[in-house]
Amino acid sequence: MIAAGFLFLAVGAADLVRQFAPRRWIGYLVVAVILLLLGSVSDALLPMLAGLVVGALWVWCMPSERPAPLGFWPAVLLGVLSIGAVVWLGARTDAGLIGSVWTLRSPFGDVPFDLALLTLGVGLFLLESANLVVRAALDGEHTWRPAELRRLVPDAAETSPAVGEPRDAVVSGEAPDESAPAESAAAETTQAETADVGIPASDLRAGFKGGRLIGPLERILVMILTLAAAYPILAAMLAAKGIVRFPEISRDGETGARAEYFLVGSLVSWVIGLGAAFLVWWAAHS
Repeated sequence: MIAAGFLFLAVGAADLVRQFAPRRWIGYLVVAVILLLLGSVSDALLPMLAGLVVGALWVWCMPSERPAPLGFWPAVLLGVLSIGAVVWLGARTDAGLIGSVWTLRSPFGDVPFDLALLTLGVGLFLLESANLVVRAALDGEHTWRPAELRRLVPDAAETSPAVGEPRDAVVSGEAPDESAPAESAAAETTQAETADVGIPASDLRAGFKGGRLIGPLERILVMILTLAAAYPILAAMLAAKGIVRFPEISRDGETGARAEYFLVGSLVSWVIGLGAAFLVWWAAHS
């Protein structure tokens, strides 16, 4: 169990550093020191080292700036390793130095240190790492760009030469086209509107920017509600998401790009949240 906790803790912390730390090497160093301290006080140096190695491999296999070369298969392998660590290794009887002073009570009873570390690691993974997994799944299914965004790049490519036409005409000595200023102004207006909404024309991952915040909150709620056996509330929450997204999805027309985007992203996100809840539940009852 402690090995799975360190795996998720290292991966989740590394992705948070990549997303929010201004200087990544300092963030990675802080994460390594914290993991070293946790491994030392809990007598789990070997699982801690395994977590550091897996975290480094994860950063290499799941880049945040470009599509993952291996798709979402690193996440599948991480899940298999974590399940194996929980099922076959189980809980420890001695948690080292911190085990003698550790006390954490909950409505369901005392929470051992290994279970608390696993829950913390899973929670960190659901914040940013799961976003990378969802993104890799969307990349693999080629569902990144809705129909409107697919037309954005060609339109920008067609209007961009018009911006330089007057300048070329002056250089060559020809009379400038009178329609060029209007086309240039239209192109600048389109680019300004695109910049205002935060969707660059060349960004293949534009659209549904709120998913970076909605996704982690949704997965955390799915895990908590599943562990609390609040299944009616969970079903109502998932249904409400579909109702809220319906007006936007209904504008797809014949392409179905937005509906496919929504379904793939939501299903992958829900599976991750339910899998995290199942892993914590299994660890708590092992």
